[in-house]
This record gives sequence, structure tokens and C-alpha cells, in this order.
Amino acid sequence: MTVQVEGERVSCSVAAVEGALRWLAVRKDGRPLRFLRYAIEDPASESATVLGCLVRPTDSMTTAPPEVRALAVWGLILDEIEKIGSASESRRRNTLNAAFRLGPVEWKSTLDDRFGQLKELPGVFGDPPPSTTTPMHKAWRRAVSDKLAPCLARDLETIEGEAWQSYVEIARAADASPRTRASGGRVPSDGAQPVFVERLLVAVEMRHRTASRRLTVRNVVAKDNGVDGYRAWALTGEAGALAAIPIKAVFGCRVETSPGAQPGDPLIVNLRFPKPLREGEQHEFISLACDDDLDAERRWIDVAVDHHGIAPGVVDGNGRVTGGLSISITFDDCVPEACWWYAEQTEYERMVRPPAGDRHLLEIRRGVVEHTFLAPCHPRESYGIAFRWPRP
Repeated sequence: MTVQVEGERVSCSVAAVEGALRWLAVRKDGRPLRFLRYAIEDPASESATVLGCLVRPTDSMTTAPPEVRALAVWGLILDEIEKIGSASESRRRNTLNAAFRLGPVEWKSTLDDRFGQLKELPGVFGDPPPSTTTPMHKAWRRAVSDKLAPCLARDLETIEGEAWQSYVEIARAADASPRTRASGGRVPSDGAQPVFVERLLVAVEMRHRTASRRLTVRNVVAKDNGVDGYRAWALTGEAGALAAIPIKAVFGCRVETSPGAQPGDPLIVNLRFPKPLREGEQHEFISLACDDDLDAERRWIDVAVDHHGIAPGVVDGNGRVTGGLSISITFDDCVPEACWWYAEQTEYERMVRPPAGDRHLLEIRRGVVEHTFLAPCHPRESYGIAFRWPRP
């Protein structure tokens, strides 16, 4: 890799950019945006060593936090990919989509397996479809070497300061879109609620070790016509079980309850809207869950995504969360010894305290802990904050 600093400019060779793109494409355990952010947050990491040529030019965004700088680079990559062929017919464009996990597809972990998924595209790689992924690998090499890497190397030489902001917006629009889910969002289940959540704010007040009050603000976009409500669950981690707590309507909705499907199931709580939404129509509503069982010990505050997903987190210059999922917890005189955020983990995994220095650990400031999830939240997954109480 060749990275040279000339004054305040960062000069990167096409070969260095190509190497960084290939490294991103073969990651098995996450989407590119995640590693771009790591490269900025931890200069000693492997991500920083490999991706330095991509992220260092964003040093000119002098006041931007790491997540915004990562979005800028990701938006630039998305912008250049959009200029290569057509999404439906181009071999190069389709291999780039698979390599970087773009489009409404639940992509597999390895690059070769993702290329194998492209066999299902009618006519793009031949008719009948090829028996191997060789055509995909050839198209990928040409797409990166001949098109994407040279264009990005040129862009990285010239973009500075405020000019990066347009690419931040490209990345945010792509990741937030309920239609495209350009960051590789997952397809919702057949029974998913027909809404996409643009913003979800969860504010919890703890009394002793119980989530006494949970105020939830939701801004949703209807994914179908006639969406007249939202099925709500207030579930908090309890020792050995999940517990449902009563829910009240605060704004933009009314509560309608019905028995569970089986004996012993919790009540089904629907937050009904003032009028049904048409597809694409937005609505904000607020609910409050209250729990008077002060003997219960909660071990996490969880958000289960049983709809079409949640947009990536966006925080404005005043610290206000304007998009995505954000959770805040206020403790009384009973304060955990540690808190951490989790995403897409099993109940067992989320209870394992991260080691010292791990980025998931959260600081408790004046009895409050909070976290905004910068990446999109996907259907059929859970996200939240877990905590460990002091031993008696």
C-alpha cells in the first residue's frame, strides 16, 4: 500500500485503493461501513492499516465524528458503484452489489457464496446459468481494477472539507431507505409488521433493578396501504425469562388489547392510529410502559425488530437524535457495575460482559447511560443495552 502525505493532502495509489476494496469484500463478519468506522476509531487496528487510503482523506472533516467520516467514504463508494452499468443487466455492477452486500438481499458470509447467489439472476451470467462462480470472479476483477478503484483514487485526491457532506447524505439515504436497504438489509419475515421505523427513541427509568417506566417515541413509514396500528411489546431482561409490562398510549395512538393466541400468553397490545396510513405515509406516536413489580431484576433493555427495520442513527449538531434507534436509561441509587450495548446477539451472548477497553462498554454519567445505534437495525434481530449489577 502506498499512502503519501503531501502537505494536507493524502495521495493514494490505485493499487492501494484496489487492495482496500478487495479486503472489504472478503470480510465474513460485517458490512463495509462497520470496518470503515473501525479504521477511523482505532488507528492501530487491522482495518486502519488496510483502509487508511480510503479514510485518511476525511481528516479534512475536522469536526466530524468517526461515524460521519465513515459514512462519507461509504457514500463515495456507493456513488461510484451507481455509475457502473445497470443494476439489472451489468455483470460488473451485480458482482459489486454482491461483494459489498448491496440491495434487498440477505447475502451469505463468504464472497464466493455471495457470487453463487448471482446464479439466480436470469440471463446476466449466461443462459443456462453457469455451474461455477468463475464468470462472477472475472467480472469482479474487471469491475474493481478497471472501474471502481481508479475512480475512487481520483476522487480521494480531490474531495475536501464540506465537499464530503454530499456523500454523507448519499450513505444515509441509502441505508435509511425502506425500499432499497442499500447496506445489505435483510428481508423481513412474512409476518413482519408493515412499517419501516425512521426513528425510535427509548427512554427508561429504573427503580432499584426494575424498568419502572419506558417511554417510546416512534416515527414510522407505512410499507402497505391500510396500516392502522402497531403491535407493541415492552420486554425487558429478567433473570431467566422475558417479562411483558402494561403499555399506555401517550400521543398519536390509542391502546387496544386482545388475549394472546395460547393460554398463558401475554396480552396483545395494538397501538391504533387515528386513521389508516397509505403506503409511504409517515406517522409519529408515543407510548409508555409502566412496571410496578419492584422485586424483578432486569438485565437488559431490548428492542426486537419485528417489522421492516430501523434506519441508521443520525445525531445533529446539537446532539439531538433525528434518525435511527437510541436508548437511554436513568438509574436511581442502584447503579450497575457495568453497561454495554449489543446488536444481533443471542440472549446468552448479550449477557457476557465485554473486556475492558471494548467499544461496546458504555459510561454511566450522573446515573444515565445511553447509546445511539449508528448502523441500520435489521428485521428479525434484537438490539439493546445490557448491564451487570453489583453482587450482594
